[in-house]
Amino acid sequence: MSIQCHAAIATGDGTFIIDQIEVQDPQADEVLVKVKASGICHTDYDSLNWGKPVVMGHEGAGIVAKLGSAVSSVAEGDRVILNWATPCGECFQCQKQNEHLCEQNSPVVAGGNGYTPGHAHREGTRWQNQPIDRSFNLGTMAEYALVKESAIVKNPSESMSFPAASIIGCGVMTGVGSVLNSARVPSGASVVVLGSGGVGLNVIQGAKLSGANPIIAIDINEHRLKMAKQFGATHTIQANKGDQGLLQAAQKVKEMTQGRGADYAFECTAIPELGAAPLAMVRNAGTAVQVSGIEQDITIDMRLFEWDKLYLNPLYGGCQPLTDFPKLVDFYDKGELMLEELITRTYPLDQLALAFDDMLGGKNAKGVLVFD
Repeated sequence: MSIQCHAAIATGDGTFIIDQIEVQDPQADEVLVKVKASGICHTDYDSLNWGKPVVMGHEGAGIVAKLGSAVSSVAEGDRVILNWATPCGECFQCQKQNEHLCEQNSPVVAGGNGYTPGHAHREGTRWQNQPIDRSFNLGTMAEYALVKESAIVKNPSESMSFPAASIIGCGVMTGVGSVLNSARVPSGASVVVLGSGGVGLNVIQGAKLSGANPIIAIDINEHRLKMAKQFGATHTIQANKGDQGLLQAAQKVKEMTQGRGADYAFECTAIPELGAAPLAMVRNAGTAVQVSGIEQDITIDMRLFEWDKLYLNPLYGGCQPLTDFPKLVDFYDKGELMLEELITRTYPLDQLALAFDDMLGGKNAKGVLVFD
């Protein structure tokens, strides 16, 4: 049996269309999810240029529609959050508790962006009578998604909206997790966050959850700095576009931190020229964290590492889905994690082009597709 539904499809030539796909019934270890909301991020826009057709979307939340015979962690009708870093539980990295680095299933670690042949799930989705890949093995920009059981976590919250739940699975987990799991920022530490977009705001939230103080947000956009204060920044610095490497901003950070520099600095801009900037912000023996996933070649003045500074490049906030997602939900239920406030606007599927325009134009902290 199979179901026909609408989906956003990257056609492989830099464009996308909204068209029908065919989604098969789940096999033993699979779950069919009726998608209720799908977050929109720059990686989704990047998928237009992966050079192959793909069902778009890797952030999502919905309701379990059908179960495979071996699935035991959820039941039909359960509200679930989707997770793109699906652990196998058996490989070297999974055994080291690095489930986000799974050597068998990770679509990033195993072979770069997107769906990776040889490290992916079976063909269970078709378009134009041909098998089609699902972005990050999920494909959440569709009315239904067929996923592995390891790609879903039951959402225990009774009050969380589907749009709020959908953004946990990438941007929120990346930002908060980079602070709590990867850098392990202790209470009272000073933190600088470069960039106050969707990921940066979640780094700020993670810093607040950790008890950091001060939390200094840096951005060129005055509106985003106001949002940074809303999400937990104690101080802000409006950067100058002409400040190469943010060295002038770094001097202001030192003035705010007894002349030393911050204990931790997080880069969340995705601008290659700023890849080394967090090193300029931290004190000797401080920690710089490159959160945004810069993958281009950059040149670094090695004196920025002086002395005893650490530079981390974490993936997905060190996510262990079955333990971390419930923690984030609990923070939300206690009023300690803001999710709805991150969502600037929601869109129906047929307005995805507008959603991309708003994202690229810097209008949204976070946009979300919603499905009836």
